[in-house]
Amino acid sequence: MISHSSQLPASSVNSAKDTISFAEISAEWFATIKPHIKESTQNKYRNLLEAYILPEYADMKLEQISYDFISKHCNDLLMLGGKQKSGPSTKTVTDVLSVVRSILKFAIRKGQKVSYDGSTIRLKCVSKPMRIFSKIEQEKLCQYLCSEYNPHNIGILICLFTGLRIGEVCALHWEDVSFSNKTLHVHSTLQRIQSNSNSKGKTKIIITEPKSSCSIRTIPIPETLLSILISYKNISTGYLLTNSNTKFIEPRSLQSKFKWVLKKLEIDYANFHALRHTFATRCIELGFDVKSLSEILGHATVNITMNRYVHPTFELKKENMQKLDSLLTVK
Repeated sequence: MISHSSQLPASSVNSAKDTISFAEISAEWFATIKPHIKESTQNKYRNLLEAYILPEYADMKLEQISYDFISKHCNDLLMLGGKQKSGPSTKTVTDVLSVVRSILKFAIRKGQKVSYDGSTIRLKCVSKPMRIFSKIEQEKLCQYLCSEYNPHNIGILICLFTGLRIGEVCALHWEDVSFSNKTLHVHSTLQRIQSNSNSKGKTKIIITEPKSSCSIRTIPIPETLLSILISYKNISTGYLLTNSNTKFIEPRSLQSKFKWVLKKLEIDYANFHALRHTFATRCIELGFDVKSLSEILGHATVNITMNRYVHPTFELKKENMQKLDSLLTVK
């Protein structure tokens, strides 16, 4: 395996276009897209390049990169496995392939000779079933969260009944809540990212627009949740969860508290994102039209909502199957 520094290699001018290396074109690609993407996305691409791509691709010429090479590299990463082993997750390997494709297609647009652009490679990814809270678990969770209105409990409760992402709820301000219209305006996300490429291990908190324009949305607030927010509010402006103009709750703190709550209530483990999936599933069970749900979740298409966030329970399947009863008559 080739060793590389933590910095992306500097792009250099090469008079023989057909001998340019992957490292050179990847640096040019990164420099081109950097002004147009968020800082968190810059860090993501930089980390993928340095950890998984450049150690194998850097000194290769573009004409040497073949279907077999890219396919083997991705499969080798998949074989290493995720958290239980030493390798990246399936999602990370998918992102690696996406970055490699983008760089090779960029090279083609720049007039470089590329043997293969990676477009026909398909990874065999086994999707894991998403954890959804049962109605009994949700009721147990709600009773605990409503027993004490503190920043963490309020944050968990909002996500469970609005489907907000963890960064979105952490960024909420009281100014985003309209008590007269009974709505919540989502337009920011709070996250911790690497400070910059030169600061090993150093991070910082940033507040930016959500992941896409579709994520900027106004959500109607259920009456009971609205009443809870009214009773919890003690300032006119500032962060909603903390009731403070300066202090905020960051995502990893909220995740840690959520994990603690589940353990205390003896509810099986679930990651924080399960709240969003549970919200979507409950909405479908209650008869929400999918288009409305998709907009509430901030999705670009209805397909994303149905394929990723709607998980019918067995009880709902039984209920739907019973609707066939009227078609079966026995004399």
